[in-house]
Amino acid sequence: MDIYWNHGPLFVRELLEFYPEPRPHFNTISTQVRTLEKDGFLDHHTVGGSFQYYPIIEEKEYGKRSIASVVSHYFDNSYISAVSSFVKEEKITVGELKDLIQQIENHQEK
Repeated sequence: MDIYWNHGPLFVRELLEFYPEPRPHFNTISTQVRTLEKDGFLDHHTVGGSFQYYPIIEEKEYGKRSIASVVSHYFDNSYISAVSSFVKEEKITVGELKDLIQQIENHQEK
């Protein structure tokens, strides 16, 4: 998605040029692009017999949907379970979690 946000509409063959060697196979990228389109992140224009894809979602919204999808699929739609997992895996300390709670409480008071 970053490539589309940074470079605008692209054909799959153009998208491949942004990948380092060894590049993925054309069909692999084409499948990923079609999945992004099916999921509502990309759309396309037909040019000749080819499709030129472009983003239809902004980066911020994509991030929100991605987080929601991860929480839904891996944490049974529980944000508490997701945060708890970060604490258990020591990705966030208890002190950082307390700071976060304080920030949330301060934000709610406004």
